[in-house]
This record gives sequence, C-alpha cells and structure tokens, in this order.
Amino acid sequence: MGTKLCPKIILEGTRLTFKTEIAFELNQHPRVVGARKYRYHSPIISAEWCAFTNYPWGRGLINFEPHEETLAMETYDAWLRVLELQKYYSWIIDRFHISTKMYQLQTFNKNYNFEWIEERLKRIGFCMVFLSRDSNSFAEARNERLKVSGNPSQYDNLEVFIRDQEVMREMVSKSMLPVCEIDISDNNIISATEKIADWLEEHNLLYANY
Repeated sequence: MGTKLCPKIILEGTRLTFKTEIAFELNQHPRVVGARKYRYHSPIISAEWCAFTNYPWGRGLINFEPHEETLAMETYDAWLRVLELQKYYSWIIDRFHISTKMYQLQTFNKNYNFEWIEERLKRIGFCMVFLSRDSNSFAEARNERLKVSGNPSQYDNLEVFIRDQEVMREMVSKSMLPVCEIDISDNNIISATEKIADWLEEHNLLYANY
C-alpha cells in the first residue's frame, strides 16, 4: 500500500441532503485529499448532469427515458473505464448508479441490475456514503435551498423526497461496496464531512489497496 491519498467516494442520497456541498468540502479536506497550498481542479463528477438534452434541467444519466437506455448504459461504461484507467487518483462522485436505479424504478417501474457497475467500482476501491435526513428536517433544508435555486419548483413536494429516501436506503443496504450512512438532519456540512473523513480513516479507504 502506498502513501498517496486517492480515495474514491460516491455520495448518494435524495435531493436536499447537501451532497454537492459535502462533495466540495471533501475535495479540499486535508485528511481526505491532502494538504493544499492552493486550489486546483481535482475531479468531482456527477450522474446528475443533464447531458442528454440541449436545455436546462433536462435528462441525463439518472432520469433518462426508456428510449435512451442504450445511451445511458454506454455512458456508465465510459465513466467506469475512465475511472479504471486513472485508479490512482482521488475521485468524488455526486450521485451515481443508486440514484439512477431509484429514479428508474420509481418513474418507469424498471429495476436495473447494476451489479456489473458495482463489481467494477469495488475492484478499484470505491466506497459509498449515503446522506440522509429525518423526514421533519426536509422543510428547513428546502427553505435554505430556495435562496439559491434556479429551479425552485422541483422542491414543491417533500413527500417525494421522503419516499425516495426510503427506496434508496433499501438499495444502498444491498450494495457490495463499503457503505457509511451520515445523518445530515442538523444541516451541519462541516460536521458531516468530518464524520466521513473519520470513517474513511477507520476503514482504510484513503489509499489504494489493490
């Protein structure tokens, strides 16, 4: 095992669980990516990018339609190949296959078997952090998000998020990757980040063990 920090973290969770904010914090945390004297462009990627359509808040790797299934699976294969070819680097992913699996099941009643994705992720040392919150805390989180959101209507129905969270929790529980659940009900991003760093250290997930 080397001494080079190269954690590979997937952040999963429904909307309003501060995944993106925590991804940015992890990507500059000295215990996770090392001490930095200046900022540089280490990678954060996301399945949430709406790259399948040429308009804002369109479709992508999570919310693709049935006729785009081939495109979606080819995109996953391409991402996995990029990660496999550059396995000695830190990678943080803000939503990935669990989000896709949840959305497709809830929207189209299609239950994808993504074992092939997890097998490839596991071989190169990926782990998963499931960010969750108490159902009573979604309203406060929404109020904060509405201050900056460019698409506020997506947060109208909090019951959808609560339902989605339980579906995701069940899916995450069956993952073959190392999993840590972090409760973000207190909206404390720094505290959540420290807990993730502790877990990564405790489970020897900061370095390449392959």
